[in-house]
Amino acid sequence: MPACDDCGQWPQPSLAVDAIAIRGDEILLIRRGKEPWKGMLAFPGGFVDYGEDPEVAVLRELKEECGIDGKVVRLLCVSGNPERDPRGHVVSIAYLVAAFDEPVAGDDAASAAWHRISEVEELAGDHMSILDKIKQF
Repeated sequence: MPACDDCGQWPQPSLAVDAIAIRGDEILLIRRGKEPWKGMLAFPGGFVDYGEDPEVAVLRELKEECGIDGKVVRLLCVSGNPERDPRGHVVSIAYLVAAFDEPVAGDDAASAAWHRISEVEELAGDHMSILDKIKQF
């Protein structure tokens, strides 16, 4: 895709982050309160603000959606398939995050809770592929 004739800028994907918090045999999930995938379970996360470091963004999203403070442990994976999100080309960085407290849903999360990994059968978007990576460890 060529640069814009008016401004000279190249089209760019949006950048999002996902917080992957594991506590024993449980994983922290939210129930999405908005479309896309309203009502489905997903990892806490959201869009990176302009000028924001993705590692700061993932901890901000964790706090906004679950009321939990965390610490980035390491990068888990990057998902960038241009068709992965109906809102457009969204690249998501998934971070393994140390967080253990009990969540309280906030922001656009309808609920937030710890779920047994073995009992999670469906997640929003491509989040099951991220969970499959976790199960390989």
